[in-house]
Amino acid sequence: MSFQKSATVLGCPKMYRLNPSAKRYTLRDNGFTVTNGGNFQLILPLQATPQSREGFKLKITVDEAIQTLKMSITTANGLKAVNLFKDDQHKMLQDKFYFLLAGMIDRGLFEEVA
Repeated sequence: MSFQKSATVLGCPKMYRLNPSAKRYTLRDNGFTVTNGGNFQLILPLQATPQSREGFKLKITVDEAIQTLKMSITTANGLKAVNLFKDDQHKMLQDKFYFLLAGMIDRGLFEEVA
């Protein structure tokens, strides 16, 4: 998956892009870490409940110039992309994904693309 101006996870109908006012410190303050390549990466668990064993992860990577991004939801080991939006079996995980992204939008990291 390559970096793009706007991105979404597999199956999600909504697209997201970086807020033009997002800066390096904004990313760092919101949990992003710097990778060896200089990019910013955030990995968050998407468990329905703490006792859940599904172990999906939301991975968001922003390029070092803070212009493009990529995002995906993967299995616990991070090797396979997962489509949580293909049916309502993962409704709680879909809601958690939207909640996490809404928080990042409120903090000025991302914008929803209309």
